Amino acid sequence: MKKLVLELVFIVCLSSVYAQNKFTLTGYVRDSLSSESLIGATITISGKAKGVNSNQYGFYSITLPEGQYTVTCTYVGYQSLKTEIDLSTNTNFNFLLLPKISTNEAVVVYSKRRDANVKSAQMGKIDLSMNQIKSLPVLFGELDIMKTLQLLPGVSNAGEGNTGLYVRGGGPDQNLILLDDANVYNTGHLFGFFSVFNSDAIKNTTLIKGGMPAQYGGRLSSVLDITMKEGNMNKFQVDGGIGLISSRISIQGPIKKQKASFIVSARRTYIDLLVKPFVPKSSQFYGSGYYFYDLNAKMNYQFSDKNRLYLSGYFGRDVFDFRNSQRSFKTNIPWGNITATLRWNHVFNRKLFANTTLLYNDYTFAFNATQENLNLSLASGIHDLTAKTDFDYYPNPQHKVKFGASYTYHTFTPNILTGNQDSTVFTPNNSNKKYANEMALYLQDDWEISEKFQVNAGLRWSAFQQIGPYTIYHSDSNGNKLDSTVYKRGQSIKTYGGLEPRLTVRYAINDETSVKASVTRNLQYIHLVSNAGTTLPTDLWVPSTYRVQPQIGWQYAAGLFRNFKNNTYETSLEVYYKDMQNQIEYKEGYTPSLRDPEASFVFGKGWSYGAELFLNKTKGRLTGWVGYTLSWTWRKFPQLNKGEAYPAKYDRRHDLSVVGMYELNKHWKVSAVFVYATGNATSLPEQFYVIEGVLTQEYSRINQYRLPAYHRLDLAATYTPTYKPNRKIHGSWVFSIYNVYSHLNPYFIYFSQTGSPFQGTVKVEARQVSLFPILPSVTWNFRF
Repeated sequence: MKKLVLELVFIVCLSSVYAQNKFTLTGYVRDSLSSESLIGATITISGKAKGVNSNQYGFYSITLPEGQYTVTCTYVGYQSLKTEIDLSTNTNFNFLLLPKISTNEAVVVYSKRRDANVKSAQMGKIDLSMNQIKSLPVLFGELDIMKTLQLLPGVSNAGEGNTGLYVRGGGPDQNLILLDDANVYNTGHLFGFFSVFNSDAIKNTTLIKGGMPAQYGGRLSSVLDITMKEGNMNKFQVDGGIGLISSRISIQGPIKKQKASFIVSARRTYIDLLVKPFVPKSSQFYGSGYYFYDLNAKMNYQFSDKNRLYLSGYFGRDVFDFRNSQRSFKTNIPWGNITATLRWNHVFNRKLFANTTLLYNDYTFAFNATQENLNLSLASGIHDLTAKTDFDYYPNPQHKVKFGASYTYHTFTPNILTGNQDSTVFTPNNSNKKYANEMALYLQDDWEISEKFQVNAGLRWSAFQQIGPYTIYHSDSNGNKLDSTVYKRGQSIKTYGGLEPRLTVRYAINDETSVKASVTRNLQYIHLVSNAGTTLPTDLWVPSTYRVQPQIGWQYAAGLFRNFKNNTYETSLEVYYKDMQNQIEYKEGYTPSLRDPEASFVFGKGWSYGAELFLNKTKGRLTGWVGYTLSWTWRKFPQLNKGEAYPAKYDRRHDLSVVGMYELNKHWKVSAVFVYATGNATSLPEQFYVIEGVLTQEYSRINQYRLPAYHRLDLAATYTPTYKPNRKIHGSWVFSIYNVYSHLNPYFIYFSQTGSPFQGTVKVEARQVSLFPILPSVTWNFRF
């Protein structure tokens, strides 16, 4: 009898298996006009709660029982596409979506899947469309991704006009900023007033400020993942713009239709060229000037449905020259980034997609100065070679598994100061370059347990190893070298590493409401050390070494997410707490010298906490958002501020952004931005003494005071003439006003001294320096 029961169970199970034959539907989602891959498109099955999103290269895969299905593909700003699929065998189907702007439909711009903020398990993730960025008023008419991100809750700027990002209390070095997978170490032009990202070359921008997935690492605070356009595979196209201080142009088109394409984008400022003819050669400042330029390039070749190759690169430079012939002084300061990315996409089977990447990255800064027979040079930089591979595995609709590995070889050039005067030569005490290996493995699973519960769980292992060649000098208290330890090439000096767990949980209360919670641990092995509050090129990137330990961060977050009126309004309220260990600052009284700057570092901890409110209107003629952040950010160093905790420079109690875009008609679109923020924390002199005729200042505790609150209003209007098919050039005009009511926001405060200490008439006054009053601008954008 027992044997018979077992046989019946076996037969039932076997029949169930055959009755539930499963097949896989795979393919790509692309723009039907340009064949650009569409990232994050949603593929849904009628009658099924489960769906799937296309990955970073437009690939999707979903496994279902045999049967007839109605499959719908949707993507923001595109017409939905619905098709009938007979899934009686493994099937390939590519979705080619038509942009709504090319149809007679009203143009509705979304930044992401309309219910993604409620449905997904990811927290603190924001996708920005280039259409949104191009609609906002900007400084000098320069479109800027970084300044748009600063309008989001939880993201602060570094000061007036600056592109530095401070996310949830983290420093500017705690953001992982990627351009086609390549690290970008310096994100600013003109000492940080403009970002290095040319909007004409950018396809997609994603910011993750909480619940960082395991595929990302090396930073504590956030990820900014920027993807360049691939180039139009069907026709040649030229885009560009002419503004007040710079112009840009992009050329893209097919190398071989439906097989290969390219895009090249360039941008340059020309204030130096316009001013030069008006500066006489007799002027003591003749030859001075400043300019920056960018070049983005990318090409791709599709060998088959299973293999595709991408090659992309970025080259950018700032060059500042100053001449003073009267004082026989001249200086040249060039700095910039170079990145190169080679990627190979391969589909192993219908459930396994792979991307293998080789990366080259170089950031350099140089300062060269000459006065009569004195020559000084300052150099620093970082050079990376990286190999990585990532896999997307789709076992079933409930799971999307991602795993991979990466290796980076770092070369750090310290802040080396050299010089000479006549026959006297100045050399640094420790001019050795520093070398390091960085490795990582990760595994993550986006698991939809039920319609109510979804979990994104991941584990990352990383390690960092300082290696030779390197020489450690042992010195006395006066800095005199006594002895040294020499490490040969490849010899291990110090190794750090550990596990980085990542977990995000979502519970859906109903179709419009969900609650989420996340906890992440991050290790950061590369650090930016600065005396300033902005990401200036003089800031120094340093590795973890035998003296410098990696930063360790834990972030805890929870949030309530709610959509209204068929996802017309998105709302969220998130709270967070972040703990940061092994933070780095320069010791009190530090001044640059010939010594290795590591000897001047001090180490401490930091923590931040706060709440973020976000209201976003995504549909209709009026779109925009309101973001508000209430936060506290603290630092504590045993060797600074008498060991007492102090607010970080970018601690902001209140941060408010109001953004609105309104489509008046098919020709005119207007937009407005209002921002308000608590003033930066700062240290100010509290007492003044006259010692031997010299006015001496005694400063307050670190960041004891606040600058006045920052606020401004910006307006913009975009005019697009009637489209005429027989006209070769199509354009639009963007008129913008920065700081409409010309509020003089503080950039910094200094103290002016008048009178004589010997006569007792010394008078000290605090004076505020402000940068930008009301600034109108106009830009002409064109396409042909």
